[in-house]
Amino acid sequence: MTKKKYFPNNWKEYKRQPDWFFQPIPYEEFMDWKMMGWEIPSSVAAIIREQDLETGKVKEYVYSTVNGANKRCRKIMQESKSEFIVCSQDDIAHMFPKDLIVEDSIYDHPDNRYDEFIDDRFGNTEEDD
Repeated sequence: MTKKKYFPNNWKEYKRQPDWFFQPIPYEEFMDWKMMGWEIPSSVAAIIREQDLETGKVKEYVYSTVNGANKRCRKIMQESKSEFIVCSQDDIAHMFPKDLIVEDSIYDHPDNRYDEFIDDRFGNTEEDD
């Protein structure tokens, strides 16, 4: 097996910078800038971040085509053991399996119940009656 390519980071360069180099901003402004104004490259159709609810392990997938992202979403939904976030150029969706209750989830859900995976953008258009 080959190892994954190592991408060095520049933390030492940041550590060497004086305090004035980093301009403080209020928390609300930071959240609006980073969370409400996400940007992904035009070459990326979707980013999927999956968290296994049993082990807590997180995997991230980056897709250049919507078809590839749709296949991954369908696979995750069929396995029904993970929650996942899909980020595209236009939207962010947080999906949960309907039959799993996660008591330590950081997200609030009424009555600790999750809705069915329904999102026609990702190939799941049928609703259970």
